[in-house]
Amino acid sequence: MTAPGATVVAVDEFEELAVDALRWLIGAAREAPGGGLTWPERPSDAESEPMLYSGTAGNIPVLLEAWRHFGDDAYADTALRAARSLARSVDDIEDDSLYFGRTGLALVLRTVREQLGDEASGTAADRALELVRNRFDGTRWGTLFELMGGNAGIGLGALLAGDADLAVLAMEPYLRTAEPTPDGVQWAHRPDTEARLHHVSHGSLGIALALARVGADTGRADLTELALAGAADFVARAEPQPAGGGEAGEAGPGPDFLVRHSTPQFRPDVIEPFSYGWCHGPAGDAQAFRQLRDVTADPAWSALADRCWHTVTHSGVPRRLRPGFWDNNGRCCGTAGVLALACDRIAEGLDVYAPEGFAHLLATDLAARATRDEDGARWSNVEHRATPSTLEPHVGWAAGNAGIVRELLRFVRLTRGGDPRYAFTWPDQPAVPA
Repeated sequence: MTAPGATVVAVDEFEELAVDALRWLIGAAREAPGGGLTWPERPSDAESEPMLYSGTAGNIPVLLEAWRHFGDDAYADTALRAARSLARSVDDIEDDSLYFGRTGLALVLRTVREQLGDEASGTAADRALELVRNRFDGTRWGTLFELMGGNAGIGLGALLAGDADLAVLAMEPYLRTAEPTPDGVQWAHRPDTEARLHHVSHGSLGIALALARVGADTGRADLTELALAGAADFVARAEPQPAGGGEAGEAGPGPDFLVRHSTPQFRPDVIEPFSYGWCHGPAGDAQAFRQLRDVTADPAWSALADRCWHTVTHSGVPRRLRPGFWDNNGRCCGTAGVLALACDRIAEGLDVYAPEGFAHLLATDLAARATRDEDGARWSNVEHRATPSTLEPHVGWAAGNAGIVRELLRFVRLTRGGDPRYAFTWPDQPAVPA
């Protein structure tokens, strides 16, 4: 699984690949009891998943994306069928979070109501947010206390679903739980570990991203100020650069920006100290810096996002340099997540699309790694510590077809000079203008 080098793929071929991947995704759907469609995380799984991260809720946005992109109502009809089953999951799911629970369902159902006019989806979204509010214990909703599984994600999701009061309710506990550090503040992502995670998905930077957005949109300056304190701690953790910012041989700022996964290292037996994707690396850090740029209008955040991008583009991604390095094609920790940032930069005029450019390299790598047959197209990730190391293809947003197709379709539109906006704006990826 190596990158295909200088191969140039025509934009129409990427679009055809996306169509094949949509066919496989839709083919993996299951008829739900009572009507509608559901999806498992993997086709071999016995149970379907409703969650945004890897289940039905995360597949609906790519169906809306395909509907907008192709103008084919069949994709909208499939999204509606999925929304009907998702609405019935609102009372059954045990988790309240954005990526793993009820808040994610509410946000997707609200989007279906807004885009497809389905009143039942809107009613189910209201019900979901009411349940989330009622299950708040005054500080948190569960063990996790970050963006993917905790308060920060609930705050972001509630804000975008139209419930600003719930968003503020979710974010206020960070004011009293922040841990002062020499350079700012940080938070524990869960109460049962001494490790402090740093990046967007489970770390303090993801909390800062949510605080910044909710604070700005609701006029809560205290939340915005706390976001800046959290971001300041994160920035201070950047690894020193060899010779570049000062006298010869002296460490300086340099062009790169790289922060360790956690301090002390969380689960060092299975997690490497450095990563480069959305979840725990500079591809996600740059998204947080874009949010802080939009909130503060401070060019320092743009400069940090540029340094993140320099780090990613000089890291070796998307080549598989060694076992364990870049074994994932997906949106959460793989190539599709980096492609999302590449397209954001093109849309904002920070980079220029070119067939030999980095965005094209990423899309071409995805095309090279796809498995295609009469069932459609899909992607297998790799776990070098497992036998066999090639994993079963995933269906959903995080590691599978839904997340990859979403980015391929947007990439196609950008190369044709089309609208860079998504049909569904992911809460932690700041939108670009039309």
